[in-house]
Amino acid sequence: MSIVDLFESSIHRNNMAHFSAILNIALVDGALNSDEQKVIDCFVKKLDITENEYKEVLKNPNKYPIIPQNSIDDRLERLLDLFKIIFSDHKIDKEESDLVLRYAIQLGFNEQSAILIIKKSLNLFEANIDFDDYKKILNII
Repeated sequence: MSIVDLFESSIHRNNMAHFSAILNIALVDGALNSDEQKVIDCFVKKLDITENEYKEVLKNPNKYPIIPQNSIDDRLERLLDLFKIIFSDHKIDKEESDLVLRYAIQLGFNEQSAILIIKKSLNLFEANIDFDDYKKILNII
């Protein structure tokens, strides 16, 4: 296996773990609603998830553990993706809040930073923001 193949395999494994986290968040409050399904479909394309991989993750969304991210930008981008699925139904419930905190810590944030970032994110996420604005608002660059 070439270095390129190893790199691509690592990226795809990371994407599968992230997709699993997104799907797990979406399913925590029951079956997917139509708004959540639209967001999930976008992530299937964005993360290059095949139909078979989607079905596999749907059967067992906990199969792929979260992979810690080295850079702050990667961590924040993953969190932003999680908030997109959480707010696809325009609300966050206790289970989703607990899961996003756990995921933020698993991504590599310490607990104190994770709580602060999540609190700030919840206060502003109802606005439709892009990744650069999200970073600026959180004062993390």
